[in-house]
Amino acid sequence: MHSFNVQNFDAYYPDAPLIEGGDGDFYGTAPYGGKYGYGIVFRITRTGKYAILHSLNISDGDSPDTALLQATDGYFYGVAGGGGQHNDGVIYRITPGGGYSVIYSFDGTNGLAPDCALVQHTNGKLYGVALEGGTYNYGTFFSLDLGLGPFVSLVSTSERVGHSIGILGQGFTGTTGVSFNGTSAKFNVASDTYLTATVPTGATTGFVTVATPAGKLKSNRKFQVLQ
Repeated sequence: MHSFNVQNFDAYYPDAPLIEGGDGDFYGTAPYGGKYGYGIVFRITRTGKYAILHSLNISDGDSPDTALLQATDGYFYGVAGGGGQHNDGVIYRITPGGGYSVIYSFDGTNGLAPDCALVQHTNGKLYGVALEGGTYNYGTFFSLDLGLGPFVSLVSTSERVGHSIGILGQGFTGTTGVSFNGTSAKFNVASDTYLTATVPTGATTGFVTVATPAGKLKSNRKFQVLQ
């Protein structure tokens, strides 16, 4: 689909998994090469159309070698193990169109050299791991609050009518309803963070909504009703 070629300001040694974006394209990183030599973020379509979205320049990060995360706001988030304000690594955000910004520069006290892909908890916060830094300089486990709201996560994103799926979240105790793209479903609350729901007759592909005492929570991905 694409052969990397550093001689054309491309990158090399891509060693992180690709992720599929909500638009159906694939997004990834490479820790070396690019316009400035400090790695890139790229996109590639299913037909092999390749584009560099951003070349890191050390002031905004160095050596991005972990997978990206597409959060519930639609933006992609990632970490670079070096560069940034203190040269201890950064958390960055990038749009599908390539708009890039540094969200946080590590300074050692809260960690340095982040080396794992970020994950988003159903409380909306992002979580990650830094290899070094912190109180004892042996690394940190950190969170980043961007003000993104809570949501529910589907254990399975596709199933047939009449079959049950698991749903993860928080505040499920006292839930009053679950719907599949607006169609009400039977459900069973197993705990405050887990419930099951049966795909109802008439359900169509779309988001799943859980009505909790604190408000309605929508799934971060669409559910596909199988035929």
